[in-house]
Amino acid sequence: MITDAQVEFYRENGFVVVEGVLSDAEVRRLREVTDEMVEGARGLMTHNEVYDLEDTHRPDDPRVRRIKFPDRSHPEYARMVDHPKVVAILQRLIGESIRFDVSKLNLKAAGYGASVEWHQDWAFYPHTNDDLCAVGFMMDDCEMINGPLMVIPGSHKGPILDHHFGGVFCGAINPDTSRMDFSAAVPLTGAAGSITIHHARTIHGSAPNKSPKPRRLLLHQYRAADAWPLLGFADGWDKYRSLLITGEPSVEPRLEKVPVRLPLPPAAHQGSIYENQKALGSRYFNEGEAAKAPAEVG
Repeated sequence: MITDAQVEFYRENGFVVVEGVLSDAEVRRLREVTDEMVEGARGLMTHNEVYDLEDTHRPDDPRVRRIKFPDRSHPEYARMVDHPKVVAILQRLIGESIRFDVSKLNLKAAGYGASVEWHQDWAFYPHTNDDLCAVGFMMDDCEMINGPLMVIPGSHKGPILDHHFGGVFCGAINPDTSRMDFSAAVPLTGAAGSITIHHARTIHGSAPNKSPKPRRLLLHQYRAADAWPLLGFADGWDKYRSLLITGEPSVEPRLEKVPVRLPLPPAAHQGSIYENQKALGSRYFNEGEAAKAPAEVG
């Protein structure tokens, strides 16, 4: 499913798109389940343990920007965790022994899907080594117009930028002080059924979706089995062991010289990344229009 050239591209750039991983039937079923999940938010007044809602959500007009822990909500999402094609790809990228981390489903509905400000996943959960990545399952064709994931090539080899504002973690990079050239970003586009993979240290974000096309991206995060979270694991040893999806468990963390900046003090707005980022004083992406989004490349 992944060529030697793609493996090398990932190592050099911190991301890769692999086409045709999911079948048409798998994509169709994920869409059906997601439509059912969104309808399940009807009647809700505010966020809960399953749904993170758009600011424009109304109980009679459900608008969902994220389904939290979708693998716990429906077996179709859980089935993707150890999808054999995905596991085979991950073993080429982060090693034979792999542990699942967490799942989320980011929904950019046609016409109003919310943006996600620039950030590095590593800022949220530093580990003893950085063989961690996120896999995005494209449930729709991802094009420049509908707010695809965008990444800064090679940024996984650089520093961990400050994700604080006013001395408090906010889960986003301040575009006014970072000195980062965000115009260098490239969009991760592809047909439904493709997957994106980005390194935990790769800087990424996405513009709002103002197009008539939806963009639903199921994200599963993975880590090498010998990468251990520096902030600990709240759910205990047995649960942590159960997350191993391939290979052998180990109680010997692999320690690498990797940059770390802890996400402390915790975000003022707890919840999803959308809530965390509300504390950011300056935003890059204009919710009214994707004015600063880079032009499509390639």
